[in-house]
Amino acid sequence: MPAWLPRAMVLALALYACFRLGSWAFDQLIGLLINVLIAFFLALAIEPAVGRMSARGMRRGLATFLVFLAILIAGAGFVVLLGSMLAGQIVEMVEEFPKYLDSVINWVNQNFHTDLSRVEVQDSLLHSDWLQKYVQNSATGVLDVSTTVLGGLFRLLTISLFSFYFAADGPRLRRGLCSVLPPARQAEVLRAWEIAVDKTGGYLYSRGLMALISGIAHYILLVFLDVPYAPALAVWVGLVSQFIPTIGTYLAGALPMLIAFTIDPWYALWVLGFVVIYQQFENYVLQPKLTSKTVDIHPAVAFGSVIAGTALMGAVGALIAIPAVATLQAFLGAYVKRYDVTDDPRVHGRHQRRGESVFSRLRRVTRDPGSDDGEDAERPEAPGPRPRG
Repeated sequence: MPAWLPRAMVLALALYACFRLGSWAFDQLIGLLINVLIAFFLALAIEPAVGRMSARGMRRGLATFLVFLAILIAGAGFVVLLGSMLAGQIVEMVEEFPKYLDSVINWVNQNFHTDLSRVEVQDSLLHSDWLQKYVQNSATGVLDVSTTVLGGLFRLLTISLFSFYFAADGPRLRRGLCSVLPPARQAEVLRAWEIAVDKTGGYLYSRGLMALISGIAHYILLVFLDVPYAPALAVWVGLVSQFIPTIGTYLAGALPMLIAFTIDPWYALWVLGFVVIYQQFENYVLQPKLTSKTVDIHPAVAFGSVIAGTALMGAVGALIAIPAVATLQAFLGAYVKRYDVTDDPRVHGRHQRRGESVFSRLRRVTRDPGSDDGEDAERPEAPGPRPRG
């Protein structure tokens, strides 16, 4: 046996043990790492507000606390108002459910020539196997729901604490990171940090403003059509349409269309038309003005980044995918060498003409058969002595 073989075997086993230990630790800490990542992006989002207050002489910790307090008050007020509104409208929906069911059954009977009744439909639903299983599972899953709620509150507290520390100790964190890097790398890290702050904050602020505009516009339409639950539906459309790019508006508009269909099928068409028109207005007028200086990425890239983020980290990845991709695109843009584009028609989507087409040649020969397509003029001279003179 060579002398180095036992040492190599011990080293290989040690490396394999370290790999298994690292994989186990990563699996155990994946939840904490995701929480830290969310907290980091939240700290980047509130960094502009904290920086402005700190530049005016306020202590950075106090500025961060005031920003968090404002966010907490706004979020609590929004949840309380939305919860009370939804609770009242859910009670109203339950009370008016028989009326909606009657209208749907009458529409089905008139259009499909059936003979359904509300009593039969209710009996079939109440005595169905899936409803009984659902009630049993819900009764046995109360403890799981309580555990989920407590876990969510603990996760929210963890994210809030980490984001507070990241925002309050941002300069100290940057100094500590730059202290282990050479000066050239320090400039790149600080530039990447600044770009991430601009892109993340700009993304959240612009999306929040567009969600407000979208919610108000759809609320006016739903009130005009006298569709019930207009405030809740407007909030739903505003949030879903802005934080799911490209197709979010159509996904969000499906619920108002369904509610409007129970009132009048033509109302559903009105809602669909408004959703399509507003999407075009948002894409070509509103969004370029609000996001041209913050998150300027192609819609296809945004949609693909959201899908990739969802596949990697679920709903969290969907929220942070666009600012992360925008930050990476802006950072790498400084290191990509660009050249002047050649003046070629193919750049603009037009094909370059390469000589005369076959159809044109045949048409010209048909009009002038004696020309023989100009072959006599283009035929080379026969070899021979040139005349003198």
